[in-house]
Amino acid sequence: MLYKEILQYKVGGLLYMPAFQKNFVQNFSQDKLPQLTSVAFCLEDSISDDSVDEAEKSLEKILRELESLEKDLPLIFVRIRSPRHLEMFHEKIGSRSKILTGYILPKFDMQNAPAFINLARQAKIFVMPTLESNRVASILTRRTELLSMKQLLDESKQLVLNVRVGVNDFCNLYGLRRNMNQTVYDLCIIRDILSDILNVFARDYVVSGAVWNYFNGHNNGAWAAGLKRELELDRVNGFIGKTSIHPAQLPIIFDSMKVSKTDFDDANQLLSWKSGTHGVMKSVDGSRMNEIKCHLHWARRIKILGEIYGVTQ
Repeated sequence: MLYKEILQYKVGGLLYMPAFQKNFVQNFSQDKLPQLTSVAFCLEDSISDDSVDEAEKSLEKILRELESLEKDLPLIFVRIRSPRHLEMFHEKIGSRSKILTGYILPKFDMQNAPAFINLARQAKIFVMPTLESNRVASILTRRTELLSMKQLLDESKQLVLNVRVGVNDFCNLYGLRRNMNQTVYDLCIIRDILSDILNVFARDYVVSGAVWNYFNGHNNGAWAAGLKRELELDRVNGFIGKTSIHPAQLPIIFDSMKVSKTDFDDANQLLSWKSGTHGVMKSVDGSRMNEIKCHLHWARRIKILGEIYGVTQ
């Protein structure tokens, strides 16, 4: 359990790429991917239906090349298409890989969730379900879907590394798209969906933030300012980590995972609480109140994030 408790925070900025991304190994081996913590090779939406076999062969080669590197590797995930695809891919390729961390389960809802989770139990491998279907988005079915999925995931909690959200899919349902001066929290329909997902899952799971669609390679550009703004709102609302679609986004996401010295000091104070009579104490820097019954969950999270990503002054 301790291994999973820490590993779930190491996903961080998950870099998505099609399984055809043949230059990944070269770029990684030449240290061209700073602050890379995890990678997702996609065999679903980014691959045409007629190209899946070719993409799988490409991915199998990439996994072999990564295995041969004498470097610390990021966490490695594969986004598959369906329960049947998971079964076939794992039997043919996944089960033979020594470096595969787990699978990303797309369009996860109660229509496919039982089959997905049953296969994960059989394979004894980590999974990250992605909530992005209409059954999750629609107010007519959302509550039932979320509560049913939570109950199902709780039965195999040790295998669920993150719960992820597919905001582009939600936006597509309603014909929406935010620009680089807007955050996902400006879209009231999407904000409400995300709020309900957090309400159900965030107490017991790491829930990762939505993809940011903008990049141009310059960290001081408008796209970067927008990403930083959304990351700040992610953190305030309870999302941890984010899907990345371009290497230029990775350093920004990584920095957002760092914790302040004030938070880190207070987390250590709470986790080493010694008073047998008092449940409240002045913070280390004297600026706020720390309450052991209210802030302990927060403290555990801050402690782990600080140890993984670092502490800022």
